[in-house]
Amino acid sequence: MSGLPVTMRAWRSAEPGLHALTLADVPCPRPDQGHALIRVEAAALNFSDQLMIDGSYQIKPPRPFTPGQEIAGTVITSGEGCALHSGQRVCGKVFWGGFAEYAAIRGDMAIAIPDGVSADSAVALPIAYTTAMVALTESTQIVAGETVLVLAAAGGIGLAAVEIAHALGAPVIAAASSTEKSALAREHGADKIIDYSKDGWSSKVKDLTDGRGVDVIVDPVGGAATKEALRALAWKGRLLVVGFASGEIPMIPANRLLLNRAAAIGVYWSHDRDAEMVARVTQRLTSMLASGAIHPHIGAAFPFTQLPQALAALTERRSTGKVILTLKDVSS
Repeated sequence: MSGLPVTMRAWRSAEPGLHALTLADVPCPRPDQGHALIRVEAAALNFSDQLMIDGSYQIKPPRPFTPGQEIAGTVITSGEGCALHSGQRVCGKVFWGGFAEYAAIRGDMAIAIPDGVSADSAVALPIAYTTAMVALTESTQIVAGETVLVLAAAGGIGLAAVEIAHALGAPVIAAASSTEKSALAREHGADKIIDYSKDGWSSKVKDLTDGRGVDVIVDPVGGAATKEALRALAWKGRLLVVGFASGEIPMIPANRLLLNRAAAIGVYWSHDRDAEMVARVTQRLTSMLASGAIHPHIGAAFPFTQLPQALAALTERRSTGKVILTLKDVSS
């Protein structure tokens, strides 16, 4: 593969913690069979990146490694058996290696970016929007007239869930913790807003639903928020467990599920086990993105050289929507 860059700049994690992240020159990857080499233009951050850097995620790459799981950019070249072609604009999920100028991606994990959509917007699709779509259309299916409560509604997955639930025709109650975040959720399709930083906020949800409660809860938070949200669950309601951004895995009171004939459903997916489902979800998402039914919000875009600052903004919840690194002025 002559003409490809020999080296590239990439962030490296040699030991746990943000303090150990370094920007280094490393060999540029070469695409194996079924893979393509991407010139990265945008890389999105996720809470799982911090966990992987800390060594507390279920995937533990051998150190030193390059973190980053969500990328968007342009195909440079493809390996044998990969249908992606040079010049194609794609986004996709990688297991790690995304916080770099170039990254190798499996062809079946790449999503073609619709015409007119920027890499900055498309980079939110592979994890945040895919997870929200899996939650609301595969883990459960919203029935006409059902109400959806979204926790952390101004975050990456939360805002995606607000948009998707709204696009599916469901009334949406957004749980947010500030005036700014509430306004953002409403701008993206939320019908009603509650401040879930206040004690006993589930009673407000009941008031907004005439005492009935909500049919579906999208919960990327965990901890105390999960337990309080369960108080607002309606008869035959479903709690969709998406993640634990609070850092606390809740002990779900099973009596609340029993008394409401309700269900707690874990939202988890992979390209290997769920290939057909992911293909369905991807098709729906790209159609919605192309039509303008969804429009990802980039709350903060950091230069490539500021990954530690970007991760701090994400983990300290000083951002809304997606936090990304932009590499447009770096890669060549």
